[in-house]
Amino acid sequence: HEPLTMLTLIAGVTEKIELVPSVIVLPARQTVLFAKQAATLDVLSGGRLRVGIGVGKEEAEYESLGAEFHNRGARCEEQIALLRMLWTEETVEFEGRWDRVSGAGIDPLPIQRPIPLWIGASSVPVPRIRRRIGQQADGWFVLCSPQEFPGVRDDIQREAEASGREPASIGMEAGVAVVGPREHEWQSRVAGWRDAGLTHLCLRTLGGGLQANQHIERMRQAAAELPTV
Repeated sequence: HEPLTMLTLIAGVTEKIELVPSVIVLPARQTVLFAKQAATLDVLSGGRLRVGIGVGKEEAEYESLGAEFHNRGARCEEQIALLRMLWTEETVEFEGRWDRVSGAGIDPLPIQRPIPLWIGASSVPVPRIRRRIGQQADGWFVLCSPQEFPGVRDDIQREAEASGREPASIGMEAGVAVVGPREHEWQSRVAGWRDAGLTHLCLRTLGGGLQANQHIERMRQAAAELPTV
């Protein structure tokens, strides 16, 4: 399902959980329209939105939306800058390569000013992605193994320091499956990621063939066991 639409439904029937689309293919979307949609969801949910963004890898997806595929990295970086302005300033003046906003803004502004933006980073050494995280992101999704994690983290922290940012201000989140073939080791993996210094952890119930109500029950069980890990 389209993630913002689905999360709007979820926001209406929940009160506490964080809403994290992971991820929005940002360069395939109109920046100002996305800014308004995200701001609305943040307001309606009481400030519970954290947005995962990426650039995607499906050229057909871009073509079907009338967006350019080959400049998606540079466009994403410009979009991040504009989104932050749109989410924090009542009147925006912005002249970019792809977007221009003059004397306009979003009303109402989101509760979170700005809404947090997170980006995924894998073990594949793509310097531009790690630089984008270090320079612009509020946090990153750890898409690598614990063994590969220190190298990716260090690259991101170097980029943060080079741009005058405090590396400790950038969040880190890894995912651990509590169902499926690695279910028996989920507690040791949580402990390992905790010791690695992560700020966020995602417990996953996908991949186990569960029905909707079973996902909730399995998550409840895992949450109850967490204090003993």
